[in-house]
Amino acid sequence: MKKIEAIIRPFRLEEVKEALLEEGIKGMTITEVRGYGRQKGHTETYRGSEYQIEFVPKMKIEIVVDDSKVEKVVDLIINNAKTGQIGDGKIFIYNVEEAIRIRTEESGISAL
Repeated sequence: MKKIEAIIRPFRLEEVKEALLEEGIKGMTITEVRGYGRQKGHTETYRGSEYQIEFVPKMKIEIVVDDSKVEKVVDLIINNAKTGQIGDGKIFIYNVEEAIRIRTEESGISAL
């Protein structure tokens, strides 16, 4: 099993979520996060004064899938989150040793 974490632009969340649901990915965790990379924030103007926003709002999607679905899920995220500009985000993939559904005590792939 693999855990896929994707950091994306907030306005792209709905497209990514719909694409994942169409592919049969039912479980995901969404978190509102803030951060920066090469984008290094941006400048905004409020009542005539400019100020620097260092941490840009993003959405973090966390999904655990069977190894056989990783490539398809990553492709779906890229195709639906990409704008082609700096700040589109990142995808991280981790190994998951075990998953256990608390209610039924199922483990492994059946727990997903």
